[in-house]
Amino acid sequence: MREEKNLRLTSSEISVVWSSYQNNSFSICILKYFLANVDNPEIKSVLQFAFDISVENFNRSKEILQNDNQTLPIGFTDEDVSPNAPRLFSDSYYLYYLKNMSKVGLSVYGVALATAAHSDVRQFLSQAIHISTELYNKTAEVLLSKGLFVRSPYVTTSDHIDFVDKKSYLGGVINFNNNNRPLNVVEITHIEANVETNAVGKALMAGFAQVAKSKKVRNYCLKGKEIATKHVQVFTTMLTDDDLPSPMPWDLEVTDSTVSPFSDKLIMFHTSLLIGSSISNYATASAASLRIDIATSYVRLSTEIAQFAKNGVDIMIKNAWLEQPPQIPDHRRLAKD
Repeated sequence: MREEKNLRLTSSEISVVWSSYQNNSFSICILKYFLANVDNPEIKSVLQFAFDISVENFNRSKEILQNDNQTLPIGFTDEDVSPNAPRLFSDSYYLYYLKNMSKVGLSVYGVALATAAHSDVRQFLSQAIHISTELYNKTAEVLLSKGLFVRSPYVTTSDHIDFVDKKSYLGGVINFNNNNRPLNVVEITHIEANVETNAVGKALMAGFAQVAKSKKVRNYCLKGKEIATKHVQVFTTMLTDDDLPSPMPWDLEVTDSTVSPFSDKLIMFHTSLLIGSSISNYATASAASLRIDIATSYVRLSTEIAQFAKNGVDIMIKNAWLEQPPQIPDHRRLAKD
């Protein structure tokens, strides 16, 4: 029996480490710019912690890939960021950004851990989950201290246990005149989270649209802003139809700068990450929603952003910005040669 350290990485292990290398090289660029344009010392401290995490995860991903003789991806470098570019976002925006990205990290690393067997990969992912949790908590504490944390609505719940005993609980595909039952707390949780995520994404798209160098990339980001605005309205209506407030992050200021801190390649990659995260969030929310009209809305919105994602991939392919993940040999083609 061979020692664990000599075992090759499996396909799923290569996938997660390769993706981590890419994602953390991108995060280093983003956070390097944020750190160069932040005033509040508390927020700067959290940004520095996030930057250090990204550097640590990047280096560990690189080491694991090299030990398995894998070709390192190009990822993102200093050529993709201009830290000295004028400020584009407010200090408060940085906190909301970190909160959402730490949530993405927890989800991605958590799913990946369940696919890994190699001890080095499991150790790496377990540590990544731990420090992503720490980042979320640090960010949450600063948001709370500044009165910026977006809380879910407070609600009155029933004082007894009950079971669903009628199909009417599921409601209909369309909620005519609020004829479906009120939302339950699980549905409220996902709706509120998607309001916040889209609000943060809307501000990011607005900033990117101002600074992107390519007209196609600018227009693509404007379309992303339009979609995020629409989705915020859809989710907000779900809450207000039941007389619930729609908590919104505030001070998501975008300045008037038109000088790009990032390459168009990085902007498109970041947008594709947000789209992938949204599709995942919507799928989870749809599965957890027992009201048919809500579940159907998630499917409809997912279809819209999937088409938006496809258009983004077309732009990336045309500009040679889409780096191909490790590929297995095409045995059928080889057999014909």
